[in-house]
Amino acid sequence: MSRCACFFFLFAGLLLLLPFRSPAPWYHVPGEGWYYEPFGATNRWIRPHAKEQLAVAEQSFTNGDYIVALHAARRVIREWQFSDYAPRAEFVIGQSLEALHKNEAAFKAYQAIIQKYPNSERFNDVLWKQYGIADKFLNGEWGRLFGYIPFPATMEDTAKLFSTVVTNGPYSEVAPYAQLKIGEAHERQKSQEGYEAAVRAYQLAADRYYNRPQIAADALYREGVAYQKQAAKAEYDQGTAGKAIAAYTDFMTLYPEDPRVPEAQKAIGLLKAEQVAGNFKIAQFYERGHKWAGAVVYYNEVLQLDPNSTYAESARQKIEQLKPRLPRAID
Repeated sequence: MSRCACFFFLFAGLLLLLPFRSPAPWYHVPGEGWYYEPFGATNRWIRPHAKEQLAVAEQSFTNGDYIVALHAARRVIREWQFSDYAPRAEFVIGQSLEALHKNEAAFKAYQAIIQKYPNSERFNDVLWKQYGIADKFLNGEWGRLFGYIPFPATMEDTAKLFSTVVTNGPYSEVAPYAQLKIGEAHERQKSQEGYEAAVRAYQLAADRYYNRPQIAADALYREGVAYQKQAAKAEYDQGTAGKAIAAYTDFMTLYPEDPRVPEAQKAIGLLKAEQVAGNFKIAQFYERGHKWAGAVVYYNEVLQLDPNSTYAESARQKIEQLKPRLPRAID
């Protein structure tokens, strides 16, 4: 036998032996990346049955050994996907990832429970866990790109996380709070589009959870705040200011005992003052353009909004000065 032939058979024999001598393969987890499970000493956590394997996962998590908890819980999912222990294993995965500050991956792990095991006894616990993760991002915690690179979470993405919680259980215990948080996240965008989205979120909260006074009152009040912020972003936005006043008025009418009523009254006063000033400036604009009828309309609006404002006396004088210039039918 030639030397080349001997080398070929020797190499082939080694290849055949490799599967029996090689360590466990690499595993890929979407959203987390690859991880390796070696045999040998670290196999202390491997068990032959699902119940025992889950017990290792849960005990490892309790002991703070989150890596082993992850490996053991993932093995339950791989080997016994349809067993009664799989939902609990998914929950351990979410808990362990959260403990390791991999919050996006943890959120997805909890979402897997919602999607694969909708009748799980941990359903409500999972929703609260997802809510807690979204709240971390709302309060400034950074995310991790590819599971490792820190980056600031956007408020738009944070609002989507809260929306997922609401979609998962629209009438669950946590959903009303998540709906309010959607509005808060949009408000923090500090843009016209953000304030508009916040108003829609608060309106939905007030409508859907009307039978929960604390939630509905909070939603109405925040709707007024969002409208007020939106009005401040757009110069002379009288329509939005009017919507803010309407929202605050509804809030005070429906919940007169709420401790925020004085704040709502103060806000209405400021909004009306802004409306008065805005209408006075618009009247001046029309007057400079010699559009007397338009000027009188807006000077009258100043008086209707607040006859005792600092602009009221000037508005009365302007109306008297402009009356002779108006067509007789309007006069």
